[in-house]
Amino acid sequence: MYIVWAIVGAVIGGLVGQGYEGAVAGFAIGLLWARIGGLRKDLDETRRRFDQLNAVTPVEVVRPPVAPPVRDEGVGAWPTATAVPPPVSAVPPPASIPPPVPRPVAPPAPVPVAARVSPPPAVVAPAAPVPPAGPSGADWLADRIKRWFTEGNVPVKIGMLVLFAGVAASLKYATDQGFLSVPIPVRLALIAIAAIAGVAFGWKHRESRRSFALSLQGGAIGVLVMTIFAAYRLYDLVPAMAAFGLLVVLVAAIGVLAVLQDALALAVLGLIAGFATPILISTGSGNHVALFSYYAVLNVAILGIAWKRAWRVLNVLGFIATFGVGTVWGVLSYRSELFASTEPFLVLNFLFYLVIPWLHVLRSPRRERAVLDGCLMFGNPLASLLLQGALLEWRGEPLALSALVVAVIYIAIAWAVRRRDDMVVLRETWAVLAVAFATIAVPLALSASVTSSVFALEGAGLVWLGFRQGRRLPRFSGVGLQMFAALSWLWSSLFDNHYAATPILNAAFIGVLLLVAAAVLSVSQFDRKGTSGGARFASVALFFWAMLWWLGGVFAEMVRFTHSPLLAIPQVFVLLAVTAWLVAEGSRHVVQTALRGVVTYMVPLLLAGSVLVVLWTFGARIQPFAGYWLAAVVIGALTGWRTLRVLAVQTLASAAAHVIWWWRWVAMLVIGIALAIDTSYWLLEGWQLVVPLVPVLALLALSLAWPRHLAFPLAQLEASTRNALVFSSMVVTGCIGLRALFASGDTGPLPFIPVVNPVDLLLLAVLFLLARWFVDADTPAALRGARPVALGAAAFAIATSFTLRAVSQLGGVTWGGEIFSSHLAQLSLTVVWSVIGVVAWVWGSKRGLRMLWLAGAATMGIVLAKLLIVDRAQLGNLFGIASFIAYGLLCTVIGYFAPAPPRQSANLPPESSHAS
Repeated sequence: MYIVWAIVGAVIGGLVGQGYEGAVAGFAIGLLWARIGGLRKDLDETRRRFDQLNAVTPVEVVRPPVAPPVRDEGVGAWPTATAVPPPVSAVPPPASIPPPVPRPVAPPAPVPVAARVSPPPAVVAPAAPVPPAGPSGADWLADRIKRWFTEGNVPVKIGMLVLFAGVAASLKYATDQGFLSVPIPVRLALIAIAAIAGVAFGWKHRESRRSFALSLQGGAIGVLVMTIFAAYRLYDLVPAMAAFGLLVVLVAAIGVLAVLQDALALAVLGLIAGFATPILISTGSGNHVALFSYYAVLNVAILGIAWKRAWRVLNVLGFIATFGVGTVWGVLSYRSELFASTEPFLVLNFLFYLVIPWLHVLRSPRRERAVLDGCLMFGNPLASLLLQGALLEWRGEPLALSALVVAVIYIAIAWAVRRRDDMVVLRETWAVLAVAFATIAVPLALSASVTSSVFALEGAGLVWLGFRQGRRLPRFSGVGLQMFAALSWLWSSLFDNHYAATPILNAAFIGVLLLVAAAVLSVSQFDRKGTSGGARFASVALFFWAMLWWLGGVFAEMVRFTHSPLLAIPQVFVLLAVTAWLVAEGSRHVVQTALRGVVTYMVPLLLAGSVLVVLWTFGARIQPFAGYWLAAVVIGALTGWRTLRVLAVQTLASAAAHVIWWWRWVAMLVIGIALAIDTSYWLLEGWQLVVPLVPVLALLALSLAWPRHLAFPLAQLEASTRNALVFSSMVVTGCIGLRALFASGDTGPLPFIPVVNPVDLLLLAVLFLLARWFVDADTPAALRGARPVALGAAAFAIATSFTLRAVSQLGGVTWGGEIFSSHLAQLSLTVVWSVIGVVAWVWGSKRGLRMLWLAGAATMGIVLAKLLIVDRAQLGNLFGIASFIAYGLLCTVIGYFAPAPPRQSANLPPESSHAS
């Protein structure tokens, strides 16, 4: 796997660095990464084995001392373990030895040292041997090299290698110096004859001296290959076609001999000779066509051998030699004008090593077909793509087309073997490579945003594959890839200064939609197939991730292409309404309880957001029933109707959604009416306050008295929904009442009439609805118990507001804080409060309502305090005098009609006649 990581690093480095420097750096980084991973794996294995050894280490068995059995005197002497006599105090001389008795269960008493006999040590079963870990790649390679040089006919192997190098060097040196006077054709003929003789001699002894014969044949054929190539390249003694034909024959001979004799060593030796020939006797002419044609012939031989034998070493050797020499030549000699004569050889070599691993699997035993040659399966496409990038000078679109063609090839051959059960691993590997190269084509051909989105879809595919294969790593790798793709999209957006002119149908927004689609697909997989806690958490997290990208992406698109609030605000409303509907539809297909709860509760949150948008229109002074907003309202009505129909189940989320849906309509009506009245300058403050708030009072009235009319669009209104509507409406109505208490109540163009003006009628309606709520069956008992106090306080506040408003409107006193400095206002408050106190006092006394009587008495006490603190300073004017007179007369009335508080029970003693 080292070479695979190195090639992956080289491809990434080449794509990033746009040249050979980046490829070399990436190659080194990939190799180091693979090595670090191997060392980490070896360290983990060592720790695991160490823990296993510690777990099975035998521990010394400690046994309690066992007293020896007591023997009879007549049986014979007991053999002693030592000649040292025991201490006298330790062994008292018994008069007689009693017969043996059974040992008690308790631990035995200590016995003399001489009488102790150590029991044989306990036999501990040896620990099960731990299977040794397999050697690493480097150890395996070193072991193979060592065995090649130490086993078999070592002298012949070494000798043939040395002889091969010597012959090649001598030919080159003789050519350069002109030492040989023998004509070149004769020399080459003699060498060829000697090589043919060596092949024949080796063939003759292939049975008796197999190792020697195979080595001799391989070396001799290598010499023949060198000879033909020298005759063609160096001396022009053989035409190109003739030399090519001879090489084909020789390479075929190597393959035939190796296959017939089942000799991997022969094939390897011949292949080494064949690949080394153009390097050793190169003239530096740079004829790359001849070089690559020659290597193509050698690869044909490898392909033919692979058809008969599953020799992995031969395949890997051919791959490394072909692409290694090709890379070196490209670095040193390639120019852009050589593309037409170089590209066919790169494509041909790619196809060679695409087919060879397939043949290797075909020729392997069926039980071993699941083991693939990773070096060729992954190294060939990656190395080919790297070289293709160099040939194309890293131009994006041609390189993307190349990667796409490779992806199509891989998917085609994977489809071709789809019915072969013994090639499942090979088929899946090809499919993965097809996806990988299609992925590589995306960033090369498309923009950064779309590239990131395609990577996100690939992450969703990994999640699907992980569940399909029952593996955890692909699932969470897919999630991580989606996170990386999203960050990449954000990064590219920060530096993208080119904005599309078309909304929605542009690369940036399509990228966002693909990110959302990938997240939704992943949520579906984790929801349907995930059972662990991590899978449940991932489904919820990915749902929020999808919502974030959907809302954020659409909102960003609106900001980019919409510059008018008249259009932007209804668009946001439609976005939230449509999203709530889509989420509600999706909640029907959710399997896991946790995710279903999150999804369903997202619906009322989105509807609440749409309500906030509606409220936003009031600040922006935008009429929600005109222009673009009218279309938005229609869309909101349709989507809201469908949303509530989908969430018809009796859950807290559905009740919340229903309540918020009704409040959205109320908010629209209130704002629409308020903005319509605000433009009518002839209606003054009283009308502007009261008329828009009528829908709120209507909602509360319907909730209390006729809740069935609020069931739409459902068949019936749930109790929880009705209670939520009543409570929320009551809170809003209370706020309305507080606001109306401090309203001036201008009724223009109509004249002001106390009590029957708009603000006073609004306060009376609020008081009536409050009283109705207190007697409602669903009102909590604790609140119903506070009804007298609450209603009394509310009525007192409303009466005070009535009084001050009438003073302001009819008495010409300015409304505001200065009204309390008015003598008329103070007189009016004294009279009104006194009347309220008298009525409560008298009525409570006559009706036997002690609480009401006490409230009246408290009110009269407040009025008295007001007279002494406030009105005392006004005794010099008519208003102050009238205040005192009115209060005194009312107290006299009280003394006549209700001189004492009502009794709480009949058993109380009668009140004194002096009570006053």
